[in-house]
Amino acid sequence: MSSQKTRAEGSAARRSATSVDAFLGGRINVVQPRCGHRAGSDAVFLAAAVPAWSGERMLDVGAGVGVAGLCLLARVPRLAVTAVEIDEELCALARKNAERNGVSTNFTIVNADVVGGAKSHRDAGLVREGYDHVIANPPFYAEGSVRVAPDKERAAAHVMGAGEFSAWVRFLATFTSAKGQVTMIHRAECLRELLGLLEPRFGDLTVFPLFPKRGDPATRIIVQGRKGSRAQTKLLEGLVLHEADGRYTDEAEAVLRGGEALLLGSK
Repeated sequence: MSSQKTRAEGSAARRSATSVDAFLGGRINVVQPRCGHRAGSDAVFLAAAVPAWSGERMLDVGAGVGVAGLCLLARVPRLAVTAVEIDEELCALARKNAERNGVSTNFTIVNADVVGGAKSHRDAGLVREGYDHVIANPPFYAEGSVRVAPDKERAAAHVMGAGEFSAWVRFLATFTSAKGQVTMIHRAECLRELLGLLEPRFGDLTVFPLFPKRGDPATRIIVQGRKGSRAQTKLLEGLVLHEADGRYTDEAEAVLRGGEALLLGSK
Protein backbone atom coordinates (compact mmCIF):
# COMPACT_ATOMS: atom_id res chain seq x y z
CA MET A 1 0.00 0.00 0.00
CA SER A 2 2.77 2.41 0.83
CA SER A 3 4.41 1.97 -2.60
CA GLN A 4 1.05 2.55 -4.32
CA LYS A 5 0.55 5.66 -2.22
CA THR A 6 4.02 6.90 -3.10
CA ARG A 7 3.40 6.38 -6.80
CA ALA A 8 0.05 8.18 -6.56
CA GLU A 9 1.62 11.10 -4.72
CA GLY A 10 4.42 11.27 -7.29
CA SER A 11 1.88 11.28 -10.14
CA ALA A 12 -0.10 14.06 -8.47
CA ALA A 13 3.07 16.09 -7.98
CA ARG A 14 4.01 15.70 -11.64
CA ARG A 15 0.54 16.86 -12.73
CA SER A 16 0.71 19.92 -10.48
CA ALA A 17 4.20 20.99 -11.64
CA THR A 18 4.02 23.85 -14.13
CA SER A 19 6.28 25.98 -16.26
CA VAL A 20 5.91 29.49 -17.68
CA ASP A 21 6.44 29.54 -21.44
CA ALA A 22 6.65 32.42 -23.89
CA PHE A 23 4.95 32.53 -27.29
CA LEU A 24 5.07 35.05 -30.11
CA GLY A 25 8.50 36.23 -29.07
CA GLY A 26 7.35 36.94 -25.52
CA ARG A 27 4.18 38.85 -26.41
CA ILE A 28 2.24 36.27 -24.43
CA ASN A 29 3.31 34.07 -21.52
CA VAL A 30 1.40 31.04 -20.32
CA VAL A 31 1.50 28.65 -17.41
CA GLN A 32 1.15 25.03 -18.45
CA PRO A 33 1.83 21.59 -16.97
CA ARG A 34 5.40 20.32 -17.16
CA CYS A 35 4.06 16.82 -17.80
CA GLY A 36 1.22 15.68 -20.00
CA HIS A 37 0.01 17.64 -23.02
CA ARG A 38 1.90 20.89 -23.61
CA ALA A 39 1.01 23.54 -26.15
CA GLY A 40 3.59 24.29 -28.83
CA SER A 41 3.94 25.54 -32.36
CA ASP A 42 0.80 23.76 -33.62
CA ALA A 43 -1.37 26.11 -31.54
CA VAL A 44 0.49 29.15 -32.90
CA PHE A 45 0.12 28.08 -36.54
CA LEU A 46 -3.55 27.25 -35.98
CA ALA A 47 -4.23 30.72 -34.60
CA ALA A 48 -2.23 32.36 -37.38
CA ALA A 49 -4.46 30.72 -40.01
CA VAL A 50 -7.71 32.24 -38.71
CA PRO A 51 -8.79 35.30 -40.77
CA ALA A 52 -10.61 36.95 -37.86
CA TRP A 53 -11.70 40.57 -37.51
CA SER A 54 -12.41 42.71 -34.45
CA GLY A 55 -15.88 42.12 -33.05
CA GLU A 56 -16.19 38.56 -34.32
CA ARG A 57 -16.71 35.50 -32.12
CA MET A 58 -14.32 32.56 -32.06
CA LEU A 59 -14.69 29.12 -30.47
CA ASP A 60 -11.49 27.19 -29.65
CA VAL A 61 -12.36 23.51 -29.26
CA GLY A 62 -10.05 21.39 -27.10
CA ALA A 63 -8.28 24.56 -26.02
CA GLY A 64 -5.91 23.18 -23.39
CA VAL A 65 -4.36 26.10 -21.51
CA GLY A 66 -5.66 28.57 -24.10
CA VAL A 67 -2.57 29.24 -26.23
CA ALA A 68 -4.32 29.40 -29.62
CA GLY A 69 -6.95 31.83 -28.38
CA LEU A 70 -4.34 34.00 -26.67
CA CYS A 71 -2.21 34.10 -29.83
CA LEU A 72 -5.23 35.17 -31.83
CA LEU A 73 -6.11 37.87 -29.31
CA ALA A 74 -2.56 39.20 -29.60
CA ARG A 75 -3.29 39.82 -33.30
CA VAL A 76 -6.99 40.73 -33.04
CA PRO A 77 -7.46 42.27 -29.57
CA ARG A 78 -11.21 42.91 -29.87
CA LEU A 79 -12.08 39.35 -30.78
CA ALA A 80 -14.44 37.46 -28.43
CA VAL A 81 -12.86 34.07 -27.66
CA THR A 82 -14.65 31.12 -26.05
CA ALA A 83 -12.38 28.19 -25.19
CA VAL A 84 -13.80 24.69 -24.67
CA GLU A 85 -11.78 22.19 -22.64
CA ILE A 86 -12.74 18.93 -20.92
CA ASP A 87 -9.93 18.95 -18.33
CA GLU A 88 -10.85 21.06 -15.29
CA GLU A 89 -7.22 21.69 -14.33
CA LEU A 90 -6.40 22.95 -17.82
CA CYS A 91 -9.52 25.14 -17.71
CA ALA A 92 -8.23 26.72 -14.51
CA LEU A 93 -4.84 27.37 -16.11
CA ALA A 94 -6.46 28.82 -19.24
CA ARG A 95 -8.46 31.22 -17.08
CA LYS A 96 -5.28 32.27 -15.24
CA ASN A 97 -3.45 32.68 -18.54
CA ALA A 98 -6.13 35.03 -19.83
CA GLU A 99 -5.74 37.10 -16.66
CA ARG A 100 -1.96 36.92 -16.90
CA ASN A 101 -2.05 38.34 -20.43
CA GLY A 102 -4.67 40.99 -19.72
CA VAL A 103 -7.46 39.62 -21.94
CA SER A 104 -9.95 38.27 -19.39
CA THR A 105 -12.76 40.45 -20.74
CA ASN A 106 -12.39 38.86 -24.18
CA PHE A 107 -11.68 35.27 -23.11
CA THR A 108 -14.24 32.82 -21.70
CA ILE A 109 -13.31 29.26 -20.70
CA VAL A 110 -15.97 26.54 -20.78
CA ASN A 111 -15.48 23.15 -19.13
CA ALA A 112 -17.32 20.77 -21.46
CA ASP A 113 -16.95 17.45 -23.29
CA VAL A 114 -16.97 17.81 -27.08
CA VAL A 115 -18.55 14.38 -27.47
CA GLY A 116 -21.10 14.98 -24.71
CA GLY A 117 -24.77 15.45 -25.47
CA ALA A 118 -26.49 18.58 -26.77
CA LYS A 119 -27.98 19.28 -23.34
CA SER A 120 -24.54 19.35 -21.71
CA HIS A 121 -23.39 21.81 -24.36
CA ARG A 122 -26.40 24.06 -23.77
CA ASP A 123 -25.91 23.87 -20.02
CA ALA A 124 -22.29 24.93 -20.51
CA GLY A 125 -23.50 28.06 -22.29
CA LEU A 126 -22.41 27.16 -25.82
CA VAL A 127 -24.52 28.73 -28.57
CA ARG A 128 -25.51 26.72 -31.66
CA GLU A 129 -24.29 28.48 -34.83
CA GLY A 130 -23.04 31.22 -32.52
CA TYR A 131 -19.41 31.59 -33.64
CA ASP A 132 -17.90 33.19 -36.75
CA HIS A 133 -14.77 31.06 -36.44
CA VAL A 134 -14.41 27.62 -34.87
CA ILE A 135 -10.92 26.17 -34.50
CA ALA A 136 -9.59 22.85 -33.26
CA ASN A 137 -6.34 21.05 -32.57
CA PRO A 138 -7.92 17.65 -31.80
CA PRO A 139 -6.25 14.51 -30.47
CA PHE A 140 -4.09 13.26 -33.34
CA TYR A 141 -4.27 9.48 -32.97
CA ALA A 142 -7.08 6.94 -33.23
CA GLU A 143 -7.60 4.60 -30.30
CA GLY A 144 -5.58 1.42 -30.81
CA SER A 145 -3.17 2.98 -33.34
CA VAL A 146 -0.56 4.03 -30.78
CA ARG A 147 0.59 3.01 -27.34
CA VAL A 148 -1.42 4.97 -24.80
CA ALA A 149 0.53 7.12 -22.34
CA PRO A 150 0.15 6.08 -18.67
CA ASP A 151 -0.80 9.66 -17.79
CA LYS A 152 -4.53 9.76 -18.53
CA GLU A 153 -4.56 13.51 -19.19
CA ARG A 154 -1.80 13.15 -21.78
CA ALA A 155 -3.55 10.13 -23.30
CA ALA A 156 -6.84 12.04 -23.60
CA ALA A 157 -5.07 14.93 -25.33
CA HIS A 158 -3.42 12.67 -27.93
CA VAL A 159 -5.78 9.72 -28.51
CA MET A 160 -9.24 9.93 -30.06
CA GLY A 161 -11.74 7.25 -29.01
CA ALA A 162 -13.58 5.12 -31.55
CA GLY A 163 -16.04 7.24 -33.52
CA GLU A 164 -15.03 10.44 -31.76
CA PHE A 165 -13.38 12.12 -34.76
CA SER A 166 -16.71 12.34 -36.59
CA ALA A 167 -18.33 13.57 -33.35
CA TRP A 168 -15.73 16.34 -33.14
CA VAL A 169 -16.50 17.47 -36.70
CA ARG A 170 -20.26 17.42 -35.99
CA PHE A 171 -19.58 19.58 -32.93
CA LEU A 172 -17.58 22.05 -35.03
CA ALA A 173 -20.36 22.24 -37.61
CA THR A 174 -23.05 22.66 -34.95
CA PHE A 175 -21.43 25.72 -33.45
CA THR A 176 -20.09 27.38 -36.59
CA SER A 177 -22.39 30.20 -37.71
CA ALA A 178 -24.05 30.19 -41.13
CA LYS A 179 -21.25 31.00 -43.61
CA GLY A 180 -18.77 30.89 -40.71
CA GLN A 181 -15.35 29.26 -40.98
CA VAL A 182 -13.77 26.21 -39.41
CA THR A 183 -9.99 25.82 -39.12
CA MET A 184 -8.21 22.66 -37.97
CA ILE A 185 -4.64 21.44 -37.69
CA HIS A 186 -3.86 17.73 -37.92
CA ARG A 187 -1.34 15.14 -39.04
CA ALA A 188 -0.84 15.12 -42.81
CA GLU A 189 -1.63 11.41 -43.11
CA CYS A 190 -5.14 12.10 -41.79
CA LEU A 191 -6.03 14.42 -44.69
CA ARG A 192 -8.23 11.94 -46.54
CA GLU A 193 -10.28 11.12 -43.43
CA LEU A 194 -10.52 14.76 -42.40
CA LEU A 195 -11.75 15.92 -45.81
CA GLY A 196 -14.27 13.09 -45.87
CA LEU A 197 -15.74 14.30 -42.58
CA LEU A 198 -15.69 18.00 -43.44
CA GLU A 199 -16.97 17.95 -47.02
CA PRO A 200 -20.63 17.14 -46.21
CA ARG A 201 -20.77 20.20 -43.94
CA PHE A 202 -18.22 22.68 -45.28
CA GLY A 203 -17.11 23.87 -48.71
CA ASP A 204 -14.36 26.12 -50.05
CA LEU A 205 -11.95 23.83 -48.21
CA THR A 206 -8.32 24.93 -48.26
CA VAL A 207 -5.44 22.61 -47.42
CA PHE A 208 -2.22 24.27 -46.22
CA PRO A 209 0.68 21.83 -45.62
CA LEU A 210 3.49 22.42 -43.11
CA PHE A 211 6.80 20.87 -44.20
CA PRO A 212 9.62 20.18 -41.69
CA LYS A 213 12.29 21.00 -44.33
CA ARG A 214 12.42 21.58 -48.09
CA GLY A 215 11.97 18.29 -49.89
CA ASP A 216 10.46 16.54 -46.86
CA PRO A 217 6.87 15.29 -46.81
CA ALA A 218 4.41 17.44 -44.87
CA THR A 219 3.88 16.39 -41.26
CA ARG A 220 1.03 18.79 -40.49
CA ILE A 221 -1.88 20.19 -42.46
CA ILE A 222 -4.10 23.14 -41.73
CA VAL A 223 -7.56 22.70 -43.25
CA GLN A 224 -10.03 25.57 -43.43
CA GLY A 225 -13.55 25.63 -44.82
CA ARG A 226 -16.72 27.69 -44.92
CA LYS A 227 -20.05 26.37 -43.71
CA GLY A 228 -22.62 26.01 -46.47
CA SER A 229 -20.21 26.83 -49.30
CA ARG A 230 -20.11 24.75 -52.47
CA ALA A 231 -16.74 26.02 -53.67
CA GLN A 232 -14.16 23.37 -54.50
CA THR A 233 -11.24 22.22 -52.39
CA LYS A 234 -7.87 23.94 -52.93
CA LEU A 235 -4.35 22.76 -52.13
CA LEU A 236 -1.96 25.61 -51.32
CA GLU A 237 1.83 25.68 -51.50
CA GLY A 238 2.14 25.62 -47.72
CA LEU A 239 5.07 26.58 -45.50
CA VAL A 240 8.55 25.14 -44.91
CA LEU A 241 9.39 25.32 -41.20
CA HIS A 242 13.16 24.69 -41.01
CA GLU A 243 16.29 25.36 -43.00
CA ALA A 244 18.72 22.51 -43.63
CA ASP A 245 20.67 23.47 -40.48
CA GLY A 246 17.56 23.26 -38.30
CA ARG A 247 16.92 26.99 -37.95
CA TYR A 248 13.36 28.18 -38.54
CA THR A 249 12.84 29.72 -41.96
CA ASP A 250 12.17 33.45 -42.07
CA GLU A 251 8.54 32.74 -42.97
CA ALA A 252 8.07 30.42 -39.99
CA GLU A 253 9.81 32.90 -37.66
CA ALA A 254 7.45 35.63 -38.83
CA VAL A 255 4.52 33.55 -37.55
CA LEU A 256 6.06 31.97 -34.45
CA ARG A 257 7.86 35.05 -33.12
CA GLY A 258 6.40 37.95 -35.06
CA GLY A 259 2.75 36.93 -34.71
CA GLU A 260 2.04 37.37 -38.42
CA ALA A 261 -1.00 35.76 -40.01
CA LEU A 262 -0.94 32.84 -42.44
CA LEU A 263 -2.90 33.78 -45.54
CA LEU A 264 -4.98 30.78 -46.59
CA GLY A 265 -7.44 32.67 -48.73
CA SER A 266 -9.70 35.68 -48.95
CA LYS A 267 -11.97 36.68 -46.07
